[in-house]
Amino acid sequence: MTRYIQRHSLLTRVTHGVAAITCILLAVTGLFVFWPELGGSIMGGEFTYWMRMLHRVFAIPFILVPLYAVFKSPKGAAHLFKEDIFGKWDKDDYKWAMLFPFYLFAPSKIHMPPQHHVKSAQRLADGALVFFCIIMALTGLVLWLNTGLLPNGGMKVAFSDEVLLWARMLHDIFFCLTVIVGIAHIYLGAGIFQPYRGTARIMFGDGKVSESDALYHWGYWANEELTTGKNVTIEKRAE
Repeated sequence: MTRYIQRHSLLTRVTHGVAAITCILLAVTGLFVFWPELGGSIMGGEFTYWMRMLHRVFAIPFILVPLYAVFKSPKGAAHLFKEDIFGKWDKDDYKWAMLFPFYLFAPSKIHMPPQHHVKSAQRLADGALVFFCIIMALTGLVLWLNTGLLPNGGMKVAFSDEVLLWARMLHDIFFCLTVIVGIAHIYLGAGIFQPYRGTARIMFGDGKVSESDALYHWGYWANEELTTGKNVTIEKRAE
């Protein structure tokens, strides 16, 4: 029998899952928006057209699902920004961030200090991703409105050339930044990096983490949860 701690709620897991999947789909379809010749040289102009249309379709849940989560759980959203992203760092947070580059290459030899609900360096990455996605959503909406919300060009809002230039430039820049940070996020979050093996189940499973994994990755948070016992269950699972 093993003790498990509920780390993420269903709303958090669904929101993260939708954001992750749509972000990947937007990145793929966005290539044909950013580089139209790619689709034309491979599949023809009609293929490029449908990729551009799908890019708009995938943008809808990418924007609306996180917004729904904010309105559904304003306290959770406030905690995300106040604690998980902009929370005050202590000495162990700074030490963890400084050791992390070495830990990536020699995880068995580097002893990492205990962490709170979100690790210090992860707060920077998560904050960056949230900021990048907000910018992409806003600039993408400007570009979309300029061509019309409907496929036939209906509900069109005309913007100046200067606004469109900035929108395109920022959209492309933050797309590239999101891909870079996103790859690192997948490398760790998907458990490709050995010490994080199995952690993908926390966000894409039932949201629970074993006591041993919780203590290893988020020592301070795990001890707080184990002390209160509110989110702790004892289960027998087949590994």
